[in-house]
Amino acid sequence: QATMGGLVYGYITNFFTYETTKSVVVKSWSVGIINRIVQLLIIAYFVGWVFIHEKAYQVTDTGIESAVMTKVKGFGYHHNRVMDVADYVFPPQGAGVFCIMTKLIVTENQFQGKCAEYFVHLSTFSTFHLAFFLSLSLTTGVITGVCLKSSNETKGQCEIEGWCPAENDKVKVEPMLDVKNFTIFIKNSIRFPLFNVTRGNIPPTMTSHEIKNCVYHPKTNPFCPIFHLGDVLSYTGQDVTDLADKGGEIGINIEWKCNLDLNIEYCIPKYSFTRLDAPFAKNSISKGYNFRFAKYFKTENGTEFRTLHKVHAIRFDVMVTGKGSVLCDVILLNFMKGAEQYKAKKFEEVNVFSVIALHVFDHSYVWTLTA
Repeated sequence: QATMGGLVYGYITNFFTYETTKSVVVKSWSVGIINRIVQLLIIAYFVGWVFIHEKAYQVTDTGIESAVMTKVKGFGYHHNRVMDVADYVFPPQGAGVFCIMTKLIVTENQFQGKCAEYFVHLSTFSTFHLAFFLSLSLTTGVITGVCLKSSNETKGQCEIEGWCPAENDKVKVEPMLDVKNFTIFIKNSIRFPLFNVTRGNIPPTMTSHEIKNCVYHPKTNPFCPIFHLGDVLSYTGQDVTDLADKGGEIGINIEWKCNLDLNIEYCIPKYSFTRLDAPFAKNSISKGYNFRFAKYFKTENGTEFRTLHKVHAIRFDVMVTGKGSVLCDVILLNFMKGAEQYKAKKFEEVNVFSVIALHVFDHSYVWTLTA
């Protein structure tokens, strides 16, 4: 018991004690040099990496607001016709996503009825079962189950019900290679809502004459908003002939990385280009890009018929990304344009006694202060 009491007494006395640090100055050249080197490395890390490289002292806004307007110009020959923008651009509104037609397959004068599927040839014994399977994916109408063949033939074609004659999209059509000479005009405006800063991709010092006559180049003319389509495809490493034949999808990225501590004129866009459907370029199925649309007409007696268009096209997606950053709140709250608006969002004055709500829980009354 005495031993136990001594232990308890020792713990109590140790608990009610006060400790203070003692500094020992070691006058040693080697230790002093190592100490200063370590201190310099720590300072260099914070100044070089944390502050300069990572810009940890800044407030960042990545929620940019953006608008894109596009316009395509150029003429090409296809099906022995001169094609202009009204013929080959879809949709015509000039949005950030648009298609330029490179190859068109036309099936004229289609009426509702029954006819032979164009390319499916089947043996007599497997006609019905295989026709049912093909109706799910490969045919241009609803399979009726009838095999259309001459009496002296062992193979025939499936009968379909739908728009007749059936489309033949295997026909050989030369693509419109003039597409490489077209130009794309891109007008982009952005806003960093946190800082109330707006910018556009066309420099205010650029005259209308310069805009009409310039062509974008990443080194010699990086701020020109007009892009030569052949150049865009070459930047992505794509062959114009193959892309025009099968179609594809090209991404044009406009990146805004703005350090708003600097002059606003240094907030400029940077363009990059990529083929978005590259993972599917070597696929045997669903290769390239195409879509269909129809134009509808009526005969004099009111019977409806149509002309079907299968379009192979290059689809362009103009994507805008960005980040705006500025020196931390001391500057932001006092010296930046729109400081008052930022203060209003950052700070909210609330009288903690202004709102008192009465809640009922488990038949008891609890007074709560809400802010």
